Amino acid sequence: MADHHLPGDPPVPLTLRRSARARRISLRISGLDGRVTLTLPARVPEREALAFAQEKEDWIRGHLARHPDPIEVGYGSLLPIDGQPRRVVAGTGRRLLLQPGQLAVPGAVNGAGPGRRIQRYLQELARDRLAAASDQYAAALGRSYCRISLRDTRSRWGSCSSDGALMYSWRLILAPPEVLRYVAAHEVAHLAEMNYSPAFWAIVRELYGPYDGARGWLRSEGNHLHRYRF
Repeated sequence: MADHHLPGDPPVPLTLRRSARARRISLRISGLDGRVTLTLPARVPEREALAFAQEKEDWIRGHLARHPDPIEVGYGSLLPIDGQPRRVVAGTGRRLLLQPGQLAVPGAVNGAGPGRRIQRYLQELARDRLAAASDQYAAALGRSYCRISLRDTRSRWGSCSSDGALMYSWRLILAPPEVLRYVAAHEVAHLAEMNYSPAFWAIVRELYGPYDGARGWLRSEGNHLHRYRF
């Protein structure tokens, strides 16, 4: 892949990707991070792809204007945890302290900012919450899973493999608790039904209850959880 820019104010980063299967130049803007990717056939010159992007400049900039700007997490930032905004403030001692309205983070080590420490804390918190919810729903279903893993996935909030391994996005800790629990119920339900049949959705409803609200929240608000950079 090659990186270029669409000139202007501000310049727009472009990622050029070649594909042996591509028959024409195509343009994609990620709904999660706003990355603009041009895919071009193997023998098409890069200048043609850049000219194609230039022709689509108004559309590209219009789309990006509707995309939420990334937020670099640091002292003073507002960060949703359990769906509630928390101000990142300087703390004392060694441990991060989650309080109503704020997350207290001890001073930086070796001049580093608090972002990485906050991410590790959120991952640990997410693992605790997701393991507890998965245990509860698996017990109610009468099925067991073999392990839980956390990732920073962009295409899905969770998955369940055929051997019973559950995977979740740790960013679910930023969402309201009922949304996190819905995803856990959804993936645990796949332990019984590895499909999206009416039987599967009936299990989700039995485990979680009415799920339209949580499912709708993920569809309308979920992309915003990827705004936060650590």
